[in-house]
Amino acid sequence: MIRVAQCWDDGVLNDIRVAELCRKYGAKATFNLNPGFHLKSRRLTEGWVYREGYCPGRLAWNEVASVYDGFEVASHTMNHCNAGEVDDRVFIEQSVGARNVLEDRFGKPCRGFAWPCGRYTPETMQLLREAGFAYARTTENVAQVLPCEDFMAFHSNCHFMNPEFWNIFEAAKPCGVFYFWGHSYEMMEDPKLWREYEEKLQRFAADPDVEWVNVVDLVAD
Repeated sequence: MIRVAQCWDDGVLNDIRVAELCRKYGAKATFNLNPGFHLKSRRLTEGWVYREGYCPGRLAWNEVASVYDGFEVASHTMNHCNAGEVDDRVFIEQSVGARNVLEDRFGKPCRGFAWPCGRYTPETMQLLREAGFAYARTTENVAQVLPCEDFMAFHSNCHFMNPEFWNIFEAAKPCGVFYFWGHSYEMMEDPKLWREYEEKLQRFAADPDVEWVNVVDLVAD
């Protein structure tokens, strides 16, 4: 048996399709959200494009609950501020503030966190710990995610587009956990990329040894 967890950052429109595919194949997922970016209506990201001129849109606040219904959500700060680049007081206010807003919106505990841009410091790690977060995901990759030395710097196995994805999955089996992450906007509107992601979900669904879990479930270990 191997437990599989996935998470997606930033709350963009492409998450709708990820959520639909996850429901189709019975996959769990955690979505790391920035509540401050979700306004009354959908909008394009401001001052930033991904690549090839692709500009991912943001979900409207009034559709967030339905898009992510049935999935775990986690804090990604209110406005995607980076640890070490803003005052620590501002950073923890943004982190806890996002958690509070999400708990109010979804009516359930929001225990997880993902570091914006993967940046963290010893000071902000301690602040998140004191604030009661169960884990804080980095963008660093390790061969075995458990045991974890410090869940305030919780590393995954790989990015979902890693060309060695399935080799990494096989190598993770002795640990009993495989954990991957990404941004849904990285698939843009590319049929090939979306097909490859769906094929991953299909393969997991067909594997009797795979059990989907939420990221926070791994912390209990």
